[in-house]
This record gives sequence, C-alpha cells and structure tokens, in this order.
Amino acid sequence: MNSQRSMASRRAVLAMLGAAPVAAGAVLAAPGVAGAGAAGQGHIPKELRPGGEYDKAVAQFAAEDTFSGTVLLAHRGKPVLERAYGMADKAKSIPNRMDTLFSVGSICKAFTSVAVMQLARQDKIDLHATVGTYLDGFRAEVADTVTVHQLLTHTGGMGDHGADSRAWDSVEEVFEGTLDVIRGRQDLPEFTPGTEWRYSNSGFHILGAIVRAASNEDYYKYIREHVFDPAGMERTGFYTRPQVLAADDIAHPYATHPQTGERIDSTTRDDFPFVGTPAGGAFSTAEELMKFIRALHEDGTLLPSAFADLATNGKAVQGPDQRPDLVRQNSFYGYGFEVTTLNDRRICGHSGGSSIGVSCMLDFHPALDWVSVSLSNYSDRYWPLVNLERTLITQQ
Repeated sequence: MNSQRSMASRRAVLAMLGAAPVAAGAVLAAPGVAGAGAAGQGHIPKELRPGGEYDKAVAQFAAEDTFSGTVLLAHRGKPVLERAYGMADKAKSIPNRMDTLFSVGSICKAFTSVAVMQLARQDKIDLHATVGTYLDGFRAEVADTVTVHQLLTHTGGMGDHGADSRAWDSVEEVFEGTLDVIRGRQDLPEFTPGTEWRYSNSGFHILGAIVRAASNEDYYKYIREHVFDPAGMERTGFYTRPQVLAADDIAHPYATHPQTGERIDSTTRDDFPFVGTPAGGAFSTAEELMKFIRALHEDGTLLPSAFADLATNGKAVQGPDQRPDLVRQNSFYGYGFEVTTLNDRRICGHSGGSSIGVSCMLDFHPALDWVSVSLSNYSDRYWPLVNLERTLITQQ
C-alpha cells in the first residue's frame, strides 16, 4: 500500500469536511443517536470504531442538520458501528432509529439485476438477446437493437422517461403507465446502443418488465419471493403511498426549499410516487441491506459466486459527471452495481438519491469484507462522509 497516497487522500477528505471532527463527547449529545453494535472479528481500525474519526464526522453532519438517517459499518457480517440521527416524521416527532425504513432510491437497481441474473442462470433470459425477444410494443430501433446486457450496463441509450405519475393510484398503473411512456418515446435510443454510457432509469424499468415476462410472475412478487425473502429482508419492500403515510416506522423524505432552506415533507406533495419501480423507490433498513450483500456474496443464497461476480464486476466506464464528488481511482458500472477502485481496492454497491428527500449509499469491500450503509431522508449529498468511510477502509 502506498502510505503517502493514502495520507494525501485522507487529508483531502478531511478538507472536504470543512472542519476537524467534533469532540467525542458531542457524539452522545447529538439528537437521535443509537448505540453502536459489537465489533466484528479481525482487525478493526480505531478510526472506524465507536468514537472514532468516522463516528465523529457523522455526528458533525447531523449536528449541522445536513444528515438525517442511519449509518452502519459491518466487518465480516458483524456490525461495528450503528448510528441513527434526526427525525423520521417531524410533524409527529418520531425519531429515526436503526430499524426505520428509508427509501433506498436507485439501490433498487441491484435488486432488479439479481433477478435478471437468476433468470439468466435458468436460461430464461439471454443477456445478449434484444428487448423485442421478451416484450412487444417497442419501435424496431429499440426492439431489434437494444440488448439486456446494454440495459444492465446503461449503454442502451434508453434515457429517462420523465413520466408524470400524479394520476396513477395503483401498482399496476405505475408499472404499466411508465412502460407505456417509454414505449411511446420516438427519440429512442438516444445513441447507437453499446457506444456510450448514460445513466438510464428507463432501461431498468424495461428490465423489470423482462423479469415479469421471463418468469411469468408479477415483478414485485418475484422480487419479494426470490430476492428479499431468501436474503432475510423481511421488512424491505415496495411500500405504496398509503402505506408510507400510515406507518410510524417509515422515514418521510424531506425536500429542501431552494430559497428558504426549509425542510418540506414530500409525502404531502401531489407528485410523491404511489410506489417504487424496478429502477428505484423500495424501502429498506441499513441492517437488511447488509443482509442483501451477505446473501449475494457470502453463501450463494441469491446467486452462485460466478453469477454474483459477473454482476458486481465493472463492464462499462462511467461518465465523468457521474458522482464527481466521490474520491476514487476508477469508476465502472457492472450489472446493476456501481464499481469503483480506491487505494487499489475494489468497491461495489450502489448509490441513490432524489430531490424529494432521498440520499443513500451501499458499499461492499470484497477483499476486506466490509459493508457500509448510509440511508438519509434528506436530499443533501453527504459525499464527504462516504469519502471518509471509503478512505479509512481501503487504506488498511
């Protein structure tokens, strides 16, 4: 390991934090802090332990009200640090807890990818077959040219649908309505498939429809029975708007008013989605996302290791504008997984975010067996915390 490069990287991260970490006593004084879990096996750097550098930095962000949510660090499947800050529902004074469910945004793409890979293993999906092999209603320019592989890697040119879902008030209307909007676009693909990388929510919605067609099961039912349940993700799910409003254990997302900075409960807005889609919008906890990674990489619960490795290794170089504030050496996209390198270590997982009040990150460090999860019901980007976590883990 190049210690000079590691120290420089760490100094850059601390500079982005804007100040030295707060004193250890302030950690306990911050509102909504949960206790830390027991340390895992093996060497745990002091900077990652309770009261360490990362813990203090998270507390600082929470004290400044730029972070509201939960963080979890786990080594070899054992929680090392667990913290919860802020409010899940400000109007009802319900605090965030470690078992609070948060919207995980585009982390859903990893769930959809696992479903595709499961069906590919069963020879029900051919990764190099075109969209028209499984779905009808698309123009020939899409149906006959865009492949499953290209959809999984954001190289199919399918763009973002921009569907207005305010009139949709059922799961079926959201799924079918979004698919119809994508089918109706006359400008797709936006570039020759396979020649560029451009992030595409539409592409992953199409993948969800392909999962439905290939499995002959409803997409949401398939994900529940073949991804969430086997992984032990009992509470993770695609909750509907009425379910979110009725629950006390689901964090309300808070958008930030661009002029006043006021936190606005997005569940009160008429554009709050009725339900998530294959591209994003399920709800989960930090612990259950850790379980997802363990089920994917630990024991073959979700996929044999060959297929899990196929999904989580980089295949396309991400565009330079994708998460430019994250420290890294290289940035790639696998099959529904973001793949980066830092300090010559590979990190795979996914980020998620929305201006309605969602910001999250799931990181897995395969060589070192660390998992980091951060879930927030603010739209504020807390990338300096992610950078610090990644730097402290990879410099080992």
